[in-house]
Amino acid sequence: MKDIVSRRRFIIFLFALFIFILVILVGCSDTGYTWGWYEVLPITPQGKIHLKFLVGGFLSTLRIAIISIAISIFAGLFISLPGLSKKVLLRTINRVYVEAFRAIPPLVMILWVYYGLPVLLGIGLDPFPAGIVALALCDSAFEAEIFRGGFNQ
Repeated sequence: MKDIVSRRRFIIFLFALFIFILVILVGCSDTGYTWGWYEVLPITPQGKIHLKFLVGGFLSTLRIAIISIAISIFAGLFISLPGLSKKVLLRTINRVYVEAFRAIPPLVMILWVYYGLPVLLGIGLDPFPAGIVALALCDSAFEAEIFRGGFNQ
């Protein structure tokens, strides 16, 4: 009996997925929008230029991500240690940092670091280091919780 119910649910799921895809494709076909894939075709000179630009941006994104993750792992380890303390003040500092930085979306943090630090503290950063600092701050709060949870086990 369970096999029949699960088979029926699977068939209903496939039917719903088919209808969803059909609605999306039919809904997008009548917009008159041309997607412009010719802009990134490698067989045209303009397409080669645009692809090089996209690949360069992808590599910069990877560099920022790898560096900020590496920094946030080490920062998260040190931020998690006060959360394990028996002293209330240290645990409170840890909780405030973790909850504050986990609540701020990364895009907002990037904007605050890049535009806010020069105004508030007089610290001006180039876009690349600002992105690394902002993402490391956001991710270090998550890493701190991961480490704290692992240490408590």
